[in-house]
Amino acid sequence: MTTVVTAFSPGTRRGFELLLIVVSVAVSCAAYALVGLAVDGMLPVRLLAIGGGLLGLGLALHVVIRVAAPYADPVLVPIALLINGIGLVMIHRLDLAEDTSFAVRQLGATAIGIVAAGALLVVLRDHRRLRAYTYTAMVVGLVLLLLPLVPGLGQEVRGARIWIDLGVTTFQPAELGKIAVVVFFAGYLVVARDTLSLVGPKVLGLRLPRARDLGPILVAWVASVGILVFERDLGTSLLFFGIFVAMLYVATERVSWIVIGLGLFVAGCLVAYELFGHVRNRVRVWLDPFDPELVTGPSYQVVQGMYGMADGGLLGTGLGRGSPDIVPFAESDFIVASLGEELGLAGLFAVLVLYGILVQRGLRTAIGVRDGFGKLLAAGLAFSIALQVFVVAGGVTGLIPLTGLTMPLLAYGGSSLLGSWLVVALLLRVSDLARRPDLPVRPGAPAPALSPQDENPTQVVRLP
Repeated sequence: MTTVVTAFSPGTRRGFELLLIVVSVAVSCAAYALVGLAVDGMLPVRLLAIGGGLLGLGLALHVVIRVAAPYADPVLVPIALLINGIGLVMIHRLDLAEDTSFAVRQLGATAIGIVAAGALLVVLRDHRRLRAYTYTAMVVGLVLLLLPLVPGLGQEVRGARIWIDLGVTTFQPAELGKIAVVVFFAGYLVVARDTLSLVGPKVLGLRLPRARDLGPILVAWVASVGILVFERDLGTSLLFFGIFVAMLYVATERVSWIVIGLGLFVAGCLVAYELFGHVRNRVRVWLDPFDPELVTGPSYQVVQGMYGMADGGLLGTGLGRGSPDIVPFAESDFIVASLGEELGLAGLFAVLVLYGILVQRGLRTAIGVRDGFGKLLAAGLAFSIALQVFVVAGGVTGLIPLTGLTMPLLAYGGSSLLGSWLVVALLLRVSDLARRPDLPVRPGAPAPALSPQDENPTQVVRLP
């Protein structure tokens, strides 16, 4: 083991985070004002309320981070806040066209999500504690995924049974269930990765796993197909299985798991296509949305979204100057099409770049943290965002069949916002440990020993 002693001590960079939060809110407020000027010819009445509320929430979370996670990644919160703010702007623009008040509700949901994120940072001071609840997280995740099937509690919305009725509102438990499932996968794979990666026959250059080691991926596949069968939720089943395969590859670095996962995915798609009419309809809409038999029915939403994005072109019609309200569920399922119409391809690409930065910071956290559980947890959370963005944007643009998921942090929906902000909070917690400087070592003192989970053969000791 080589010991490297350096006098460098990284700062917390909380000042940089504060500056980025102010810039994020300023950009959101400017866009909010442009919508009001374009639609009504005057600044929106609620500009100060929305802008002040968003800034207050961002500053409150910033203060919590300073106290509870001072070394956390300084870019995560500003990027998440900016995406959230852009979503508020577009929802407000649709409110003006449809005479609704979804933006105020979205701000309330944002407050709940940010407060929950701050509370999680205060309560959970070390992400490694979650490893003790690996199988508890599995049970919680499965219960949350299956709650919509409970008679009298679950609700069917547009053919999918993914909601539960809480009396005053509805909730989509899968948004929290995916977080619990990621915790379980991380805890399980950090223990089983040696068996899954080192043992098995080699066929055609690929080291295949033993038959008994296929159990976990088969269970994940059966569970995802079960969600698709009973809840008719193509998006959640795809996200659930995709996260597991991605984390399995990160844990084992074996391409064979990707090959097996893709094979099972194709098999599941073929089975679903043969058994379920709503899956066949979505595939038909994907292959030929302009079919005269579909254009006034199943493919109407997709076609209207495509027309809107085509009308936006490269630079868009301008905020407040398009017609995104003619697309059904423009504030939730098709908010990507709404942004594409008024911001154009350039604006939509800029939003996707923001998501790319968010995912990159998550993966960077996974690389930087030492413990194996933290690596898998951060990677799984980052992949959950990346997969969800790909599935939603791909469905709206016609790259893949439409699934019904919503864009994290951007689309209207309290469940999605709560789950997304909790994901950000967990990434903040892991990044705090990843970026925290090591304890100083006095000259002549022995270097600290590596923990059993430390995979880095070089110990770096930073002095203040």
